[in-house]
Amino acid sequence: MSKLKFNPRLLPVIAALSTPPLSVFIVLVASGHIDLGPALLGTAATVVLTGLLLYPYGADLAEVTRYARDLGNGVESAPPALRTGLAADVLAALGQLRRTWRAHNGELATLVRFHENLVESLPGPLFLLNRQRRIVRANLAARTIFGRQLQGRDLAALLRNPALLDATDRVLKGEPGCDVEIALRGTAELDFRAMLEPLTEVGSDGTVAVLTLHDVTALKRMEQMRADFVANASHELRTPLSALLGFIETLRGPARDDKEAHERFLTIMFDQASRMSRLVADLLNLSRIELNEHTRPANLTDIGEIVQRVADGLELQAKQRKMRITLDLPADLPAVKGQEDELEQIFQNLMDNALKYGRQGSTVWVSAKVATDLPVGLAGRTERAIGVAVRDEGEGIEREHLPRLTERFFRVDPARSRQLGGTGLGLAIVKHLVNRHRGILTIDSTIGVGSTFTVYLPFDAV
Repeated sequence: MSKLKFNPRLLPVIAALSTPPLSVFIVLVASGHIDLGPALLGTAATVVLTGLLLYPYGADLAEVTRYARDLGNGVESAPPALRTGLAADVLAALGQLRRTWRAHNGELATLVRFHENLVESLPGPLFLLNRQRRIVRANLAARTIFGRQLQGRDLAALLRNPALLDATDRVLKGEPGCDVEIALRGTAELDFRAMLEPLTEVGSDGTVAVLTLHDVTALKRMEQMRADFVANASHELRTPLSALLGFIETLRGPARDDKEAHERFLTIMFDQASRMSRLVADLLNLSRIELNEHTRPANLTDIGEIVQRVADGLELQAKQRKMRITLDLPADLPAVKGQEDELEQIFQNLMDNALKYGRQGSTVWVSAKVATDLPVGLAGRTERAIGVAVRDEGEGIEREHLPRLTERFFRVDPARSRQLGGTGLGLAIVKHLVNRHRGILTIDSTIGVGSTFTVYLPFDAV
């Protein structure tokens, strides 16, 4: 306990308690019963005795006041040792109040943490907005998609969608909540249903409205997938179906008894039916890839091992064309996030094309390295990537055709492509798979020399 000092606040109390004895001494002096000297001594003694009697109470009151002030300032100090029962009762009541306050404060802190965790755990992006349309808070899902530095930013700097911004301004001005469909176009195309709701009371941090984004990308993809599948299937299947119907009609009519025509036509019909089967399989595969394109794989994969496995599987095909597949794969290639079967499909398609369109007896060169000189579109999202290049020694492709090579059903030489069994979807599949892995596909070709297809896959995306 600190050194006790006289409490000046006791002076009025001492004066009040000393007034009755002082009045008695005045009456006695006035009546001549005692002299003035003894009366003054008696008065002084009364004041001193009263002060001594009140001193412990004043000291205890000062200690209780100090203790209460410490609690109010959040300072944890030991309860003071008191001399008087009255102050002890006040201290006991203060202690009970402290325990009750701490219990309520603990419950409040637990409730706040629960609500914070609840907001952070919501699967969709959530933003709290103030009247100036600035972001007061954003949850984990929002920070994952839009970046970590969101607090204090204007919503217009993040979501440049006029319909959404107009709806937000209306809600902030007091209109009822509403919802708007928006699309984010970047490496991965995402579609959201944005829902805005005003708060009935302004939050302590200035929050007046809540914006939530619900991912409807999969639904949009399914709608587009159905439309594209019907359009593409009806267009590409028309030719082989017409051929099949023509041959069947011929076999049932003029060539009914022509065994030589039977064999020739049945071979052609089998080829056409096989082509339709491959076409339907590729269309379904492409639709599935597009459906999942907005979601990046999370597993770590060994690119070198995948490329080696694909090359081993194509060795027989290369020997049939008297070609070779030469690999240059460093042993220390870092792992990348990817789906093994999809990465296999990428390099399977590229190497298969190199074998088909390369000159007979030539070499297909496959190399991999860590690239720091990245193509446009990838440099802003990562500092380094693995570049896997597949180079053939074919006739090459004219430069004006390069931008269209990854379009569905685009063929530089349609007759040769069909002769080699191509469906026109291989490079489209490669492009969408590379997009799903947040990478870039580049194509370079020189007439008479050959073509190089390079896949860049980031492994340290920022």
